[in-house]
Amino acid sequence: MSRQATIERKTKETGIELSLDLDGTASSAATGVGFFDHMLDLLARHANIGLNVKATGDLETGSHHTVEDVGIVFGQALDQALGDRAGIRRYGSAVVPMDEACAECALDISGRALSVFRGDIPVTSIANYETELTEEFFRAVAGGAKMTLHMDIRYGSNVHHMIEAAFKAFARALRVAISIDPEEKGVPSTKGTLNG
Repeated sequence: MSRQATIERKTKETGIELSLDLDGTASSAATGVGFFDHMLDLLARHANIGLNVKATGDLETGSHHTVEDVGIVFGQALDQALGDRAGIRRYGSAVVPMDEACAECALDISGRALSVFRGDIPVTSIANYETELTEEFFRAVAGGAKMTLHMDIRYGSNVHHMIEAAFKAFARALRVAISIDPEEKGVPSTKGTLNG
């Protein structure tokens, strides 16, 4: 079974080309936002997925549209690549330390979009990435993927470390949730569906 998706999305603000292979490993990110590219690269590495992203956008107004739209498209690609969700573990969670920072993510590929984000991230910019966009990215992913996502950046003093811990925690939780459970014979739900 192929667990892949390719999506192109063009608006007046951004152009996104994204390919996702849940069982692959090749990845690259070119969004024009250096720190965000770094986060997408480590997301792919720690989720153990193939993820290739090319994005163009109105970066002269900031990186908001690019980051949010990549999140939307990544979520939609996850939704498409997972199909009917048969055989997946569905749930995943991870706590990840990054030096003095620590983040926790719990998610459910439930067919219901919800994002709960907690964390006092200092508002600043890292290589053209506005730090408050971290919450926007995860909200966009949850909406596009129809997943329930709880993110808690527990603590930290270095904003780079805090955000990196969040992306790695999400990646590690996702790695578990999308993995195939050899004991699961169908869709892991008493409803018989995880598509809403």
